[in-house]
Amino acid sequence: MDRLIPWMLLKEVPGIGCLLAKRLLERFGSPEGIFAATDRELLAVEGISSKLLESLRRVRVTDVLRREIDRARKLEIRLMPLSDPDYPALLREIPDPPLILYCKGNPKNLAPAVAVVGSRNATSYGVTTTRSMAVDLVRCGVVIVSGLARGIDTAAHEGALMGGGRTAAVLGSGLERIYPAENRRLFDRIVEQGCVLSEFCLDAEPDAFHFPMRNRIISGLCLGTLVVEASKHSGSLITARLALEQNREVFAVPGNIHSFKSTGTHTLIKSGAKLVEHVGDILEELRIGVPPASGYGAAWPIDGPPADLDPEEAHVAAHLSVYPMVMDELVRRTKLSAGKLAAVLMRLELKGVCRKVPGNQYALCPSEQGTIS
Repeated sequence: MDRLIPWMLLKEVPGIGCLLAKRLLERFGSPEGIFAATDRELLAVEGISSKLLESLRRVRVTDVLRREIDRARKLEIRLMPLSDPDYPALLREIPDPPLILYCKGNPKNLAPAVAVVGSRNATSYGVTTTRSMAVDLVRCGVVIVSGLARGIDTAAHEGALMGGGRTAAVLGSGLERIYPAENRRLFDRIVEQGCVLSEFCLDAEPDAFHFPMRNRIISGLCLGTLVVEASKHSGSLITARLALEQNREVFAVPGNIHSFKSTGTHTLIKSGAKLVEHVGDILEELRIGVPPASGYGAAWPIDGPPADLDPEEAHVAAHLSVYPMVMDELVRRTKLSAGKLAAVLMRLELKGVCRKVPGNQYALCPSEQGTIS
């Protein structure tokens, strides 16, 4: 029998969720041990009722289950049960770890990890801050974990990739139902440089109730969770709460006091989350990583601009300031057409060199003050 089938069967038993399944595994050692146990032994486990016992006895291997396993293999998607040696050790410790993780990419070396989450409708400040911090963290050997959602999640993954580090995305859908669809290219890049994980079957849709379940995996993989930008009712606060329940650290980046998108992060800080101004605050608390040689808060050495700027990007960056500048003024200074300038500025934004602010203005990121003359 395929070693995965008992795990898939246990996952299929109606009424037995991850919490109860873990309790059964601790008592009987394996899915095979659970199915081989007597009725009396099973009923002695807290949470097992006669109805659940009946469901457990009735579950059968189906063609659908076998096809799921075969299809995953053809798609080079690895199915990792709790017993797999590559199953993330930290995730295994939470009260309700997924019985099986679907994994695309390389699941090894996912530690030490920090989750980075926040608003889907992020501000330019939130996106720029997230990218910069993700770059710094991966350059200190930290893995970035997030949820592939729009906004802060996307910026976190992009920052990790820009920094040449590892990142893991956890989906609230199946790996054959990438959500949001526009992040397909980002999905592929993450697979090349890290991995994408899900506990849901391959074709599972991104149903609303999947995301709180997904969030416990994001926090469970990590030593701590960083919330960059979130309103009072943001799903990111669910991730932060789950992190606390899992006995993990919670960090928050302060934002604009006049923005509703900062109310959630400020509430976290008031409730005891550690305020983060630079990655040193995270590294110090978690006692991990090696600080960047340039000092915290700089995404590259302070003696000059990033080495990966092309001549056009370096030319435009040299005319930027930490004080916002309108496009017309930048066109005058750089002597580039508005179209060409907009394209270069977008590239600089992606590299974390500059940020766009309201009024179609651009400014150097704060960490770049004094680095480009």
